[in-house]
Amino acid sequence: MAKGSWQEFSRPESLQRAPAGPGGGANAATPRGQQRVRVQRTKAGKGGKLVTAITGLEAPEAELKALLKQLKAAAGTGGTVKDGVIELQGDQVAPALAALEKAGYRPKQAGG
Repeated sequence: MAKGSWQEFSRPESLQRAPAGPGGGANAATPRGQQRVRVQRTKAGKGGKLVTAITGLEAPEAELKALLKQLKAAAGTGGTVKDGVIELQGDQVAPALAALEKAGYRPKQAGG
């Protein structure tokens, strides 16, 4: 390549993403209090059954499962983790909001 010529994607290094924030990389998680956690009731794709979906949690799978266990105990119901979304059986918005606040998150109710 000649001096002074410009090619935006000429080298593999130019295709890599820069680290996010000071000292952080792709593994730097957003603090719990700053995550956009949403709690909503839904029936979509559940065969008419009502579920409470909790989205926006940025945590590893093991941490999500531990949080799910706390939420199930607080609500007294069953639930699961699917693709990073926690689903609780039934209308459990109020207990979920309380349990998430206790765990250090700032959840908001989404939908009606």
